[in-house]
Amino acid sequence: MHGSVADRAYSGEKARQVCLKRGIRLEVPPKRNHKQPQSYDQVLYRRRNVVERLVGRLKRNRRIATRYEKRACYYTAMLTIALILEWLSPAC
Repeated sequence: MHGSVADRAYSGEKARQVCLKRGIRLEVPPKRNHKQPQSYDQVLYRRRNVVERLVGRLKRNRRIATRYEKRACYYTAMLTIALILEWLSPAC
């Protein structure tokens, strides 16, 4: 099972403890000034960038970014349409 991936802002001990209590394994690189750096999955952390770029491209659609739909099923439908359009568009 993979853990949750976050940026260095979540590398603090308090954030790790909260996640641990909830059963979440964090994959966060330690800050450079940590005295006892925690290990993390570097490959998984690099793949985080792919997801962030996709979310950024999806938010180009104003309807997705501002969530005009009140119902979750309608928002999911609009998100599905946006994903299909993203999949069909030529790579830039």
